[in-house]
Amino acid sequence: MADTAVSVAAVAGIVLCCEAARRGCEWGIRCADYRRFCSELISTLQLCACTHELKLLGESGRADPQIGLTLTYLVTVLHVLTFRGALCNPSAALEQLYRGSLRTLACVALIACQLGSAWLSRYAALYLWSAGLSELHLEHRAAGYRCFSPIHASLPAAAAAEMACAFILQAVIINIGLFTESLRVHVIAATITSLVYAVGSITGAVMNPALAFSIQFPCSGHNFLEYAFVFWLGPMLGTASAVAVFEKIIPFLLKKDSHWKKIQ
Repeated sequence: MADTAVSVAAVAGIVLCCEAARRGCEWGIRCADYRRFCSELISTLQLCACTHELKLLGESGRADPQIGLTLTYLVTVLHVLTFRGALCNPSAALEQLYRGSLRTLACVALIACQLGSAWLSRYAALYLWSAGLSELHLEHRAAGYRCFSPIHASLPAAAAAEMACAFILQAVIINIGLFTESLRVHVIAATITSLVYAVGSITGAVMNPALAFSIQFPCSGHNFLEYAFVFWLGPMLGTASAVAVFEKIIPFLLKKDSHWKKIQ
């Protein structure tokens, strides 16, 4: 329990520091575009650094699975409430580019911010662990901060699992308007937690190329291209498929069905 308490405190500290940095950006940066890029950097750092800590705790086996899932749910709620519209996900940036909400250069800049912050979060996590705040951190430091591939299936199956997770999550986001505003954050958190429970043992259920670049790519067991196939291509195809199904295919079929009913 001591390790769990330290990890929870570490996550809380990360969120508080990032929230202070976000407020500083909002106060000190006048240009709206620069504020958005700054928020994207800080929020992606928050997401990745917190996940590094929770991943370490979960893989150590020192926290019950129920506690791990509870922390996943609560931290997801915290992220959604504090991100203030930051995407923290290249798939989401590409979706906004497709919808016309982002221009090409802005999309490229956002993705660069996300990946840059994801890379930086690796070193932020190492700095935190090097302090040896808990026995878990000390053991991880003694082991050279090593981690191992979370993929426990063939690469096509793992990519399909990530694609399915991203499809389900994007489908929920597309239809989130069916819920009241106060429930939306909990619906998203519950969906992510359920997917982690269902697919976590196969790939970790990351569903986010930037987050995967931070927490999975440094691990031994697979090379860069293999990780990219699973954690980049899979989620991007899942997101694109959900948009196509719910905003193109289903409306087309409903319109076609309505047309035939009128003819009859």
